[in-house]
Amino acid sequence: MSDSQQPAVLTDEQVVAYLKDNPAFFIDQDDLLAQLRIPHLRGSSISLVERQVAVLRERNIDMRNRLTHLMDVARDNDRLFEKTRRLVLEMLDAQTLDELISVVDDSLRHAFAVPFVGLTLFNEGELSVARNQTLKNAQQHIGGLLVGGKAICGVLRASELEFLFGKEPALKIKSAAVVALEHHGVHGVLAVGSDDQQHYSNSVDTLFLSYLADVLARLLPTMLASLRSVK
Repeated sequence: MSDSQQPAVLTDEQVVAYLKDNPAFFIDQDDLLAQLRIPHLRGSSISLVERQVAVLRERNIDMRNRLTHLMDVARDNDRLFEKTRRLVLEMLDAQTLDELISVVDDSLRHAFAVPFVGLTLFNEGELSVARNQTLKNAQQHIGGLLVGGKAICGVLRASELEFLFGKEPALKIKSAAVVALEHHGVHGVLAVGSDDQQHYSNSVDTLFLSYLADVLARLLPTMLASLRSVK
């Protein structure tokens, strides 16, 4: 037989393409299926059907794990939403600045299990019901944390931690998330901290903290104004 009469050799890609286009090819090929063997990593061999079953089983396990993970995330989100809803309602019900600050602090520490909470208000005069600083002083100490309108996470400088949380708590905090309370001006800063250096990394989701800061920033001006009017 001459070279021109020899059958063309199929490439792997052609075989794969054919089988994809003809998924029913093996239905009437029982003998072929029984003969086919796929090399195993350990040197033995398994049938094509066994290999298919194994692959499908692995995919099924993977899909079940993904589904379980998605369900866990959904349940966590439901719990976070419910806790957030209760907190916002309590904030709206607060009649005084003292009540508002207590609601936020208690909820973060207990309902959300945040070990370190720092809420600092910016006011020119001294506030007896809250930690406060002048905006000018805040810009000198933590100015870089007040820009951008977004929560900032990570490892902060010792001076920044002391400004946000106080001297003693600052010594225990390894990472923190900080967000300015900004709405028609900057009214303060909210910070949460952890003794775990990786807890508040750059990749952590800060949607909840930013949402809480938005609500606080809208309530504080009225509270502060009423406090000044009393004086």
